[in-house]
Amino acid sequence: MKRLKKLSFCAVLLTSLAFAGCGSPQAGTPGGTPSAPQGQTSTPQTMQVNLNTGEPNTIDPGLAEDIPSMSVARAAFDGLLRLNEKGELKEAVAEKYEVSEDGLTYTFHLRDSKWSNGDAVTAHDFEYAWKRVLDPKTASGYAYQLYYLKNGEAFSSNKAKAEDVGVKATDDKTLVVTLENPAPFFPELVASVTYFPVNKKAVEGGKEWASKPETYIGNGPFVLKKWEHKSVIEFEKSDSYWDKDAVKLSKLTVNMIEDANTELAMFEKGDLDWAGSPLGDLPLDALDALKDSGKMQAQATAGTYWYIFNTTKKPFDNKKIRQAFATAVNRKEISDNVVPYKSTPATGILPPTMALTPDGYIKDGDVEAAKKLLAEGMKEAGLTQLPELTIAYNTTEVNQRIATVIQDQWRKAFGIEVKLVNKENKVHREQMKEGNFTIGRASWIGDFNDPINFLEVFKGGLNTSKWENKEFLDLLAQSAKEGDKARRKEILKKADAIVMDEMPAMPIYYFTYAWVKQDSVKDVVVDALGFIDFKYASNEKK
Repeated sequence: MKRLKKLSFCAVLLTSLAFAGCGSPQAGTPGGTPSAPQGQTSTPQTMQVNLNTGEPNTIDPGLAEDIPSMSVARAAFDGLLRLNEKGELKEAVAEKYEVSEDGLTYTFHLRDSKWSNGDAVTAHDFEYAWKRVLDPKTASGYAYQLYYLKNGEAFSSNKAKAEDVGVKATDDKTLVVTLENPAPFFPELVASVTYFPVNKKAVEGGKEWASKPETYIGNGPFVLKKWEHKSVIEFEKSDSYWDKDAVKLSKLTVNMIEDANTELAMFEKGDLDWAGSPLGDLPLDALDALKDSGKMQAQATAGTYWYIFNTTKKPFDNKKIRQAFATAVNRKEISDNVVPYKSTPATGILPPTMALTPDGYIKDGDVEAAKKLLAEGMKEAGLTQLPELTIAYNTTEVNQRIATVIQDQWRKAFGIEVKLVNKENKVHREQMKEGNFTIGRASWIGDFNDPINFLEVFKGGLNTSKWENKEFLDLLAQSAKEGDKARRKEILKKADAIVMDEMPAMPIYYFTYAWVKQDSVKDVVVDALGFIDFKYASNEKK
């Protein structure tokens, strides 16, 4: 789910970003109790939710990099595979598929389905969409998710042609996919937003196709009907969706309220049906009462909240200085006092479901060790004093509180004053991509449950730290070719150790999602990776 991101403490983005077991169906937890049998009641069912980050960065599935963007796209599109209401990976637009014995070839057979404009969805739409993401002209931050395709990375790097990429529609109903190396988690990837099809006529009809309801052509359970930018997005049930009988909501409204207190107040008044993660936020001061009341639901997710160091700028071009700042942070204090119920201290990049070194790498809040590392790093860098430092973060209550706590911890440890700068989420993300920061708040929610998904954040277009390490990249390349699971694990463990030694990012905590919902809301799927799906949701109010 998708890349730095991304949301608040409850809903990350990502850089997002975004959100299972390697080689097995993706496990998930429905965000409610089982609903009544499928089928529509006589009274139309609607749902009101909130997106607390404000305007999505994009709702183009090929460009989406964070949970807000991906969640909106997931409502309007459907992939070859999709999680069902129990969180199990099942066929969607693909009616069935086969995998070759060597694990290199997947053949998907498509069912009859339509775009929201009435056109037939074909295998050619998938081929076009996947190659579009890989095309360097598209500049998709998630292009690397398709590097598993044969010649995918080569095409994205201008070293191969589009026709060389391992995806081919042999006819309207058959898509043949060839991989560079066996990837047992590939079915999980195919269910992700980046692998969704797009309508070629819509995309090539204009650059703004994904910003207006009249040109936003999807093939999913809902159709975009209204988008009042920075205010509200409205979906209606799609009459052309192949599985429309499973869709119970006639209308889904996504509000854009950035204040957590307002969000909770709207929920308590009945103006919202769901508040909190993964899309929204709950006020920190209300968590104890919500927990004690029994209303709050919580679910651990495969995501890490971290700070990125810009390794191209002093002083963070020095490894020991990065290590010093990471070592001085008291994560337990943050987890216990700033984001209770929603976090566990992170002493490694990889979340617990993927951890290769379960005990982690960082000794939490070791101020004396941090002082020693800082002195050594400054000497290596030829610095007698530190330059002005700034923590940049997207505006949310939790981000502000965490930044303030870390600012105070560094003040006490090093006797320095770090400035805090907050920006609207979209602006913050763009500035990080452009390298206009020294320390930047970000996070990552897994797209599939394998360590490679987190480690690959530190290569290519998503690597806002600009850190580079040849040994690390070589290990990632080796892991892709290694067929033995035990040997592959050891290779990735070495790569993980390099990242944690070099410290381009400072892990702070692992995410736990928390939300409240009206009792009438059932079958909203929040999967193990933290992504939300409203396809099966119901809200039959009495």
